[in-house]
Amino acid sequence: MSSLISSRRASCAACLRAQSACICAWVRPVDASSSLLILQHPLEVANAKNSARLLHLCVAGSALAVGEQFDPAELDALLHADGRTPLLLYPETPGVAAVAAGELPPAEQLRLVVLDATWRKSRKMLHLNPALQALPRLALSSMPASNYRIRKAHAPDQLSSLEAAAYALGQLGGDMAQVAPLFDAFDGFVQQQADFVPLDRPHTRHA
Repeated sequence: MSSLISSRRASCAACLRAQSACICAWVRPVDASSSLLILQHPLEVANAKNSARLLHLCVAGSALAVGEQFDPAELDALLHADGRTPLLLYPETPGVAAVAAGELPPAEQLRLVVLDATWRKSRKMLHLNPALQALPRLALSSMPASNYRIRKAHAPDQLSSLEAAAYALGQLGGDMAQVAPLFDAFDGFVQQQADFVPLDRPHTRHA
């Protein structure tokens, strides 16, 4: 019995999910012009419907750090690694305007920073990390409807972290074809999650 339980709980070393729910088959390598930094809230790590890990595995050279409040020195090192200019992907908010496209450095000099969290938790992450508050912001607008149908109470205009990052990276690099594999990866991931039946789910008995 113990060996059976152990095998069921075996995890993939790459995607960190149970082997029965591994998402590595959907990894589609993308070499984006801009660098990518994903700051993931701890509550999202174990969420099976979360797309940030797949995003990280797809985008070459990307970094993923988990936390709500980061050490200032460590965060500064992540933001400015390789001398790149960090740019926060975040909607426009009162008093904080998004930077105009014409004001940005070339894509090769930029690091896109994505907060992987609910809106409420992302606001808390900003509050707890002044360095994030101070970053210039990139806001997406007029986006197509999301394919994030596996999350309940998800409005059509609310994108997953992977979708939002893909659109942002494509816009920064001026080439959406470059990031098209990310949408293919996401479609496969969504379908897998929609079809997934846990091995230990109890069977329903019919009369």
